[in-house]
Amino acid sequence: MANAENARQVYDEAVVIDGLNASNWDSPAVFESLHTGGVTTLNATVATWENFQETLGNIAAWLHRFTDYGDLLTQVRTVADILQAKEDGKVGVILGFQNASPIENHLDRLALFHALGVRIIQVTFHEGNLLGSGCYERNDYGLTNFGVDAIREMNRLGILIDLSHVGVRTTMDAIELSGKPVAVTHANAKSYFDVPRNKTDEAVKLLAERGGVVGVTCITSFLRTGSDSTVEDYVDAIDDMVERTGIDHVGIGTDYTQDQPESFWRYINAQQGTSFPLKAILGRTPTTMADQTYYPKGLETPDKLPSLADALMNRGYTSADTTKILGGNFLRLFGEVWEA
Repeated sequence: MANAENARQVYDEAVVIDGLNASNWDSPAVFESLHTGGVTTLNATVATWENFQETLGNIAAWLHRFTDYGDLLTQVRTVADILQAKEDGKVGVILGFQNASPIENHLDRLALFHALGVRIIQVTFHEGNLLGSGCYERNDYGLTNFGVDAIREMNRLGILIDLSHVGVRTTMDAIELSGKPVAVTHANAKSYFDVPRNKTDEAVKLLAERGGVVGVTCITSFLRTGSDSTVEDYVDAIDDMVERTGIDHVGIGTDYTQDQPESFWRYINAQQGTSFPLKAILGRTPTTMADQTYYPKGLETPDKLPSLADALMNRGYTSADTTKILGGNFLRLFGEVWEA
């Protein structure tokens, strides 16, 4: 068994990167939890279904937060910003999209969003858009012509391509076409647990061969043990991905949604953000979506994340490999994509 004190030291010294966090950014408790949990950097969702104008408003709100919470937060545009956040004891925030909908049908808006600090863009969210198909779409037609151009433009600008909610064929198209490594910031393997949003063995293998990283998610509906999951069950999913891709291609992608109200769940689970509910996703008509059993016992919120280092080292991971999973692999990927 790992020495708990040693595991905590490994965690405290590591650059801890969460591949996806979609919490309520108007809740001060969220930022306190991230800071208490020692999270160095997170990919913060700025848009899911939002259009161009709505997304600009969301980014403007973030610029105010960086001032209002300047003692806790700092914006991340480069790897150097992440390392500075670690040194300063602040939480580095990467502005990221879970959908390409904010660019609408204007490819040149990718450059605008990059100039505003957006560094991660997911190709689709659940359903189809102008770039390609989502994982819940009726037919996966792969990348469109516009999507092909968008992939190339994101490569040119240095925006990390995220394929977490993307359809099977569109995922493979993007991995094969991208001239830079890509990410799945928050999903697991279908052959580990078969839900539509988990990724095929073919996809994670090719992603790893080309230098990408999979952020293993702890959302309990993506774990074999469901709502009864614990930290150990999350480590099972991490183990599974390490076996498929190798230790250099696995990170964490919690998909935390701390303090989100019912309206948030209705929005993100609606067809194109307007027609609720999307039964293809939920498989039922929900009465309420806000449910803390979305996360394993002992990992309900970011302040609990230090326990993950202990669980990983108890499982036999070395301090070096634990550091890679906690954030080292994402740090390497960001350097290759953003600054190469």
